[in-house]
Amino acid sequence: MTNPTATFSTSLGDFTAEIYADKMPLTAANFVKLAKAGFYDGLHFHRVIDNFMIQFGCPYSKDATSSRAGTGNGPDGTIQDEHPADAKLSNEPGTLAMANTGRPNSGSCQFFINTIHNAYLDWFSPGPSKHPVFGKVTQGLDVVKKIEKSETDDRDRPVKPIQMLKVTIKE
Repeated sequence: MTNPTATFSTSLGDFTAEIYADKMPLTAANFVKLAKAGFYDGLHFHRVIDNFMIQFGCPYSKDATSSRAGTGNGPDGTIQDEHPADAKLSNEPGTLAMANTGRPNSGSCQFFINTIHNAYLDWFSPGPSKHPVFGKVTQGLDVVKKIEKSETDDRDRPVKPIQMLKVTIKE
């Protein structure tokens, strides 16, 4: 099985990621379904923290200034946590991981891209934070780093909004 790829066309450039449908089938299928439906098109990065990660995917972020950005779910609600024993993928630089509220089975449409190794976020690490990795940037990591280095306000939002123009899936 060949994994799908996702090309993210942003207002700062493009990057591509392999989506791990072979190792994280539920999480990957959820992301691919939303991307193919155009769910992510037009949204903005709503949380950017230098030396940590960039976060994206909240439906309320269509308005880059919305106070609700970061609180929304996808049209199908939440998905089941996925923790396969044979897919202990760490939150390494460039990996895509499911965001959640900290409660079990609370992931939905939001995800983040790690810009450093955040091993404490691994679903198999000790502690409460569990964020399964479901993909990795394969091209354009420089664009991810450019987003990471954007000037942000006191809520970690880019001062100059960064928009996701389109996410394209190739299977």
